[in-house]
Amino acid sequence: MSKILSAEFHQRHSLVVARELLGCSLVRRLATGEELRGRIVETEAYTPDDPSCHAHRRNTPRARSMFALGGISYVYIIYGIYHCLNVVTQGLGEGAAVLIRAIEPLSGNATMAQLVQKDPANPMRIASGPGMVCRALAVDKSLDGVDLSSQQAGLWFEQGPSLPDQAILQTPRIGINSDPHTVAAPWRLIVADSKALSGTRRQNQGQAYQAQPDWFQKQAI
Repeated sequence: MSKILSAEFHQRHSLVVARELLGCSLVRRLATGEELRGRIVETEAYTPDDPSCHAHRRNTPRARSMFALGGISYVYIIYGIYHCLNVVTQGLGEGAAVLIRAIEPLSGNATMAQLVQKDPANPMRIASGPGMVCRALAVDKSLDGVDLSSQQAGLWFEQGPSLPDQAILQTPRIGINSDPHTVAAPWRLIVADSKALSGTRRQNQGQAYQAQPDWFQKQAI
């Protein structure tokens, strides 16, 4: 087993965490003891000064977990049926998170395919999109607010190989259209050659550009 990412890993700016989560593994241990594992290939960063962030200017019951110290989960529901998994980032009371948008299955593929009712022969489409990630890993609201730096809740991150900037693309986030100042922000990070990405060809290629060295650290200052 690889090293579990510490809570301190997540207690940094959302952009830094979103970048460094790429290539790491997201692991879910089911009640049966089976472990489902996928490589993270797509993330989105959200910060409290971002109008598209659930925690922007307010602490609501829905977003309460976002105001915890970085390293716990924030699970919410969209369209009344789909769950989305985030890891809370930054400091206590700040209200920041990173959304996990897509993973490439590494183990437990057959179980993941069964959970999402997809063909196991095409594993790259099993967990493509935030709702699919949660379905494939059996993540729901019962896992909101759990410690992701521990195996206790059956959901955690494991360290992966460091990816060079040349392997990463930045794009605008998907579905953000309410605020003109944040629509074009390149806060969606993707592994360029992954076949498991959730976006369209235009979103993944036409609107994308290569990540620049140190860009993420500079944005976090």
